[in-house]
Amino acid sequence: MYTLDTNAIIYYLRDDSEAAPFLQSILDDPNILVYVSTITEVELFGYPALSDTEATTINSLLQTVSVIPLESQIARAAGYIRRAYRLKTPDSVIAATALFTGSTLLTRNVRDFKKVPSLKLQAV
Repeated sequence: MYTLDTNAIIYYLRDDSEAAPFLQSILDDPNILVYVSTITEVELFGYPALSDTEATTINSLLQTVSVIPLESQIARAAGYIRRAYRLKTPDSVIAATALFTGSTLLTRNVRDFKKVPSLKLQAV
């Protein structure tokens, strides 16, 4: 089980030579659960220069994963993570989502996320 950080999706969409093949293998495997936080959805669709084509591609990708809403339990955990480890709010929500789902967070931002001791991380 994996939770995708926003940057992992961005590198995937840019066809990054390291991230894209790995993420594609995960997305293609029906036995692997993949999660995305709604905050990632906000970040992806909030990019000011987002084209209609990119928005369509993002939408298609999000149709293949489980988007986890920001419910109260995740929000409270994110608040604790933000306060305790001084992460930005979006990163705190993404970390709390990975902890909530019991999944490994795929990210390029290992430096910040490694502050959260119980969070399973994998660099992409």
